[in-house]
Amino acid sequence: METNPGTTTPPAEPAFPEIISVDDHTVEPPDVWRDRLPAKYRDTGPRIVRAPLKEMSFLGGRFAPVMGEPGDEGPVGDWWVYEDLRRPLTRLDTAVGHDRDEIRLEVITYEQMRPGSYRVRDRLADMDVNHVGSALCFPTFPRFCGQTFTEARDRELGLLGIRAYNDWMVEEWCGPEAAGRLIPLCLIPLWDAELAAAEVRRNAARGVRAVAFSEIPPHLGLPSIHTDAWDPFLAACDETGTVVAMHIGSSSRMPSTSADAPPAVGSTITFANCCFSMTDWLMSGKLERFPGLRIMYAEGQIGWIPYILERADVVWEENRGWGGVADKVTRPPSEVFADHVYGCFFDDAFGLRNLDAIGVGNVLYETDYPHSDSTWPKSRQVAEAQMAHLAPDVVERIVRGNAIDLLGLTPEGLWAG
Repeated sequence: METNPGTTTPPAEPAFPEIISVDDHTVEPPDVWRDRLPAKYRDTGPRIVRAPLKEMSFLGGRFAPVMGEPGDEGPVGDWWVYEDLRRPLTRLDTAVGHDRDEIRLEVITYEQMRPGSYRVRDRLADMDVNHVGSALCFPTFPRFCGQTFTEARDRELGLLGIRAYNDWMVEEWCGPEAAGRLIPLCLIPLWDAELAAAEVRRNAARGVRAVAFSEIPPHLGLPSIHTDAWDPFLAACDETGTVVAMHIGSSSRMPSTSADAPPAVGSTITFANCCFSMTDWLMSGKLERFPGLRIMYAEGQIGWIPYILERADVVWEENRGWGGVADKVTRPPSEVFADHVYGCFFDDAFGLRNLDAIGVGNVLYETDYPHSDSTWPKSRQVAEAQMAHLAPDVVERIVRGNAIDLLGLTPEGLWAG
């Protein structure tokens, strides 16, 4: 075939990398605890009951559902029942596939949610639609760091509940059917740092590299990270290379401005908890005491990070003498951040325009499936539009490479167990 010697074929555009999402969610199937707790606890451990809704509100960052009695009028949904807790499944737990203007705070049943929310084979199919190769998933019923079990009265049952969840996460959700595409994230008993350390090591021995933790533990009535109370847990994470993953809302207190502020107020400022939390960590000295420790902020976005780093550096430089950090923070907080902290985003064009002030190696991508904020099924298109100004190797690091390194995945982005 003849070619025109005066023309050249432009190089093909590189294909957009297959996404590794570091913040998706699983809705636990009804049998997670029923099938794994000792027989004596099967009627008192977490279980699903179908019942009507009496009333429900979500104001000032507080979710308040009230379950009705059999025969009561009202919409019927599936509820998790555990001790005094009555927690319904809601449309906000699994909103993908619904028009955003039609999403309401309403109770639902398993039959009314997208099957990919709770079933592995359907999740993989929805990941395929969304150009997602693998995903790390936070819990729903236990809440983002296992607060449900921390608040329970029966500590023995609570510990068994956490271990049962972790066994399900590793052996079933991330089991053979997932083919390495689902990455395990485990829980710890937050009420006991020694037990937490033991659970980290138990799961690390089977290949788990991430554990959920609270962004602001004192909001849960727990010690702050400025104390030594968490040191056994932090040492275990340091020794095993286990990432401390903190999701917005993992302090059970979403930011708001008043008791009657609509959810839109809190949704706009959800990143505020991440600001507070990251400042805590940077000024705690823990990231220097435990040099192998890595922390990540799921769903916190990244656009706020440059100013917090700038301000923290100024305070450290000018005020460390009286600010209580001179003896434990030995270098600028921005340098500590670069070695230890990862910001996660799914829709943050501003942050990407200021990537140089954050650090290419400190940013991870997510899709937030199946929540109402999720970019599913257009996560690739959103990412391509927001990252169009970035070099292909930078896009590769954000979308895949950083997650592979942080979570110890195979070069293909899979969990090897």
